[in-house]
Amino acid sequence: MHLHSNKFMKILVFSPYYPPHIGGLEFYSAEFNNYLEKRKHQITVFTPHLPKDTPLQETKDNIKIIRFPAFEIVPNYPLPKFWSLKFWQLYYNLFHKKYTLIISHTRFFSTSILSLFLSKFKRIKWLHIEHGSDFVQSGGKFVTFIAKIYDYTFGKIILKSTDKVIAISQEVANFCNQLTKNKNTCQTVIHRGIDIENIDNILLSQSIQRKYLNKLIITFVGRIIDGKGIKDLIQAIQNIITSKETNKKIVCLIIGSGPQEKNLQKIIQKKGLKKYIQLLGSKKHHEVIAILKASHIFVNPSYTEGLPTSVLEAATCGKAIIATNVGGTNQIIKNKQSGYLIKPKDINSLTHRLIDLIDNPDKIKIFGQKARNHIKQNFSWQKSIEKYETVFKKLLAKK
Repeated sequence: MHLHSNKFMKILVFSPYYPPHIGGLEFYSAEFNNYLEKRKHQITVFTPHLPKDTPLQETKDNIKIIRFPAFEIVPNYPLPKFWSLKFWQLYYNLFHKKYTLIISHTRFFSTSILSLFLSKFKRIKWLHIEHGSDFVQSGGKFVTFIAKIYDYTFGKIILKSTDKVIAISQEVANFCNQLTKNKNTCQTVIHRGIDIENIDNILLSQSIQRKYLNKLIITFVGRIIDGKGIKDLIQAIQNIITSKETNKKIVCLIIGSGPQEKNLQKIIQKKGLKKYIQLLGSKKHHEVIAILKASHIFVNPSYTEGLPTSVLEAATCGKAIIATNVGGTNQIIKNKQSGYLIKPKDINSLTHRLIDLIDNPDKIKIFGQKARNHIKQNFSWQKSIEKYETVFKKLLAKK
């Protein structure tokens, strides 16, 4: 296969979601592909046709995107429409193309199973990038239970069958090795990069700044699902409002959409917090960054993470961060130096840390500056892609 000695590769990427679908994994996948394409690799993305108003096929920045018919069996879990002839035609077509390498993202999505069949049948090297540092913890107890069963069967098979597993944080690598009961399953960690220049070019949202003039703005960004801990944030805001000595001139902005939106609206209404908590719904990426820049404090109360994009972006915007110490979050912020790390579901700590920042504006500035400096030094896509290319070469050199 002289293809392997060629510096430029034809890479097929199986992505569980892809922009314009919104989420951390989607942005990771798109930025990762863009940086590979800049280095002259040919990229084809095979991804679910969600949202429905996106083109079935398109070429963006020289990256070919093929979207297959899909549906969500539960929120945020897409499956191919197996009964659709179109799906099988699109998948079958991949078997007749020549690819140097296959890449998949996150073990618990069906796209990783599609990667498995294609790579084994065509004998193409398969690199799997794992983003999850724990079992899925959203969608209620039943979904969590099913997700665990899936992980102990298919998740395990995927991690064991791939030619190489790369984790996006050390915690993710540890989880992979625990799941397969083999410390050699994942020995390579490559952090994602962050497009600092792109973020720096986005101006702060003046409309948000004007609307909440003289208020301290606390922001959350993410999917509105159980596992993100948004109810804990709402409870912490209520605790602050009812405490006697703290500044009440605060507003909490929740950006994102998902199955828990209506439920959160009811909770906010019931607790009489409409004046203090605003659900802004889904926003385009540049709007999210603009709002982050107009904010003072960023909170990520999530129960599980890989390496949270929202925390990386908030740090790049120079914000003071309070986040749960899950996944690779502690590789983004250092506790009490560039932000606060708390235990998941610890509403008491979340309340106290928020009060501490509200009462100490100087600390907000110091944490934000240190967080941004850390990002500039440690999260470069350039360095990450160079590491990936080294892995590609080693992988393709193996017989």
